[in-house]
Amino acid sequence: MSVDSSEVLVDGPWRHRFVAANGSRFHVAETGDGPLVVLLHGFPQFWWAWRHQVPAIAAAGYRVAAMDLRGYGASDKPPRGYDTMTTAADVAGVVRSLGESEAVVVGHDWGGWVAWSMPGLSPRVTRAVAVVSAAHPLLLRPYFAAAPFRGADERAAAAAVLSFQVPMLPERRLAHGTEVRDLLTAWGGPGYPDAATLERYERAMQVPFVAHTSLEYLRWALRSRYRRDGRRFAAGVDVPIEVPVLALAGADDRFVPAGAVERSRRWVAGPWTHEVVPGAGHFLPEEAPDAVTQALLTWLKGLDA
Repeated sequence: MSVDSSEVLVDGPWRHRFVAANGSRFHVAETGDGPLVVLLHGFPQFWWAWRHQVPAIAAAGYRVAAMDLRGYGASDKPPRGYDTMTTAADVAGVVRSLGESEAVVVGHDWGGWVAWSMPGLSPRVTRAVAVVSAAHPLLLRPYFAAAPFRGADERAAAAAVLSFQVPMLPERRLAHGTEVRDLLTAWGGPGYPDAATLERYERAMQVPFVAHTSLEYLRWALRSRYRRDGRRFAAGVDVPIEVPVLALAGADDRFVPAGAVERSRRWVAGPWTHEVVPGAGHFLPEEAPDAVTQALLTWLKGLDA
């Protein structure tokens, strides 16, 4: 049975919208009224990774938009534009297309990489940043070359990222093999994912082009390190972050260690809040949904105080 992008338009207490931004069309799952909170998913997922948080944040008095990044889900999948400068412009454009001048940007995994980058690349629309299971990009970039992380788990995770650099084979493993299962199991905590969650992500990865375009982010992150665009990106994000930052990490994260998230504080000049969730791995919004939701709500309330 063929899979198309309607696969990701999951029913729930939200509405699905398509908005034009930065020359492409983006899908968001939206609900609520109030200050805008944009949620960015990671790899190998899509907006649905935030399904537990969307209604809870909306009920607390916020407008929530969980976005499919370029190349994922029901958003456009152009052949180019998977550098972080373009992604930050995508997010900024979605904020404006939703009729807002600024938003709190919350990101998990690769979405966290983008969220970390927003104050440097799109400061005018970035009210505050929350990052989940994501270190600052300038800490993570050497990680893709296995440089600063020496534990066996970290070396294995870096090796996985390096394996994505070869053409075609990673795409086949993602769309038609066991790669999604292997990644979610290896990076998540005990019991994650359950069968229904795994099936949802496996089918979403079978949407045409997603297996390729989702990998293009990770390929750009490694290959751009010594190119002009990579140097421009590094200069753009190597700035003091003045807006409030919340950083959440799983104590048992085998992909981005909690210590790396803590060390990202060196880039934060504004208010900093850091929490480590015990007994959870890399996929915190799903593995520890109540803890993540409560941390976000407490922090968001503090922004309005």
